Amino acid sequence: MKAERPYPPITITPKGERAILGGHPWVYDAEITAGQEGLEDGAIVDVCSAKGRWLGSAFYNSHSKIRGRLISRNANDVFDDAFWERRVRYAWEYRKSVMEPADLSCCRLIFGEADTFPGLTVDRFGDVLVTQVLSLGIERRKEQIFSALVQILREDGQTIRGIYERNDVALREKEGLQEYKGWFPLPGETPPAETVTEITENGVRYRVDFENGQKTGFFLDQKYNRRAVGRLARGKTVLDCFTHTGSFALNAALGGAAHVTAVDVSESAVAMARQNAVLNGLTDRMDFLAADVFDLLPQLSGQPRRYDFIILDPPAFTKSRKTIHSAMKGYKEINYRAMKLLPRGGYLATCSCSHFAYDDLFRKMLADAAHDAGVQLRQIEARQQSADHPILWGVPETNYLKFYLFQVV
Repeated sequence: MKAERPYPPITITPKGERAILGGHPWVYDAEITAGQEGLEDGAIVDVCSAKGRWLGSAFYNSHSKIRGRLISRNANDVFDDAFWERRVRYAWEYRKSVMEPADLSCCRLIFGEADTFPGLTVDRFGDVLVTQVLSLGIERRKEQIFSALVQILREDGQTIRGIYERNDVALREKEGLQEYKGWFPLPGETPPAETVTEITENGVRYRVDFENGQKTGFFLDQKYNRRAVGRLARGKTVLDCFTHTGSFALNAALGGAAHVTAVDVSESAVAMARQNAVLNGLTDRMDFLAADVFDLLPQLSGQPRRYDFIILDPPAFTKSRKTIHSAMKGYKEINYRAMKLLPRGGYLATCSCSHFAYDDLFRKMLADAAHDAGVQLRQIEARQQSADHPILWGVPETNYLKFYLFQVV
């Protein structure tokens, strides 16, 4: 450990050291053995092993169970404006490399730890950036980061009118942060008056309410999975369950489905899906229903077969290990019901956005559901989240979306 380093050191347990060396960027409260006295929350600290080995630099916060969030494993880094600008540029150049050019106007620009911005989400919806900050370290440096975002995008010919903060999430309380939402003040600029914008993804137009919609207003991670559904939907009668704003249903309809029924328990979600259908001129082949999918699927079982393609895109049924058992029961119920409803030769798209519903558990659930339904699953594709939500090996939390396309035989 070099004495001249300007950051106070904390010492962690061998278990914590193994996690850091394995690529994970978090230091938990129970893993710190020394060095916390007098530390400033939100400050940068050096993380060291019990033998004094430097492991990385991290944001520190005594309010959080995650006491340290690594931001660098390079001992030569200096955390000035140039550092954050360089990090933002890396993230933007990555998206330009892995995304199709048409998708860059509507994508996730920063995906937290996977882009080494712990606790930061930045989604782009056309000329508006929508951000969510869940760590104190980022909160204290967001002016530098947001300024770099706008500068780099504009230098690259991108139009950015404003940054809207969706910090109305309870997780901020665990970092000692207040909840709020509103426009981030860009120096010398007046923020837009409206908080609803229009985007185009896979040729489908959407109205995005980034002030009141879920998360940042629209789920971008399924963009290429939605396109895969659209290709498969031609000529089919489709039931889209948990439709939210209608994204899978609209892709199916635009892809040439004979008819699409979009279902969601939320009346407001159904209203937004219907508006999006009008926006795309697809109302002649779509209908909409506000209903609980868990109630609807059993009801449909007593009726003549109406659907030859069913889409299941439920919200996360579990956000912790403690509730995984009940979550898998929920996943099995809807998948079993869908398999029973489909004719032989019908198609099923099914997914889970819960990190804790690990892929092996999800696959076992699908196999059990198929067994109980008396069908076989012919796998067409196994997919994950789009590449603007990169999976960082060593950080399993970034690997969360499972998506499967099957023919039921």
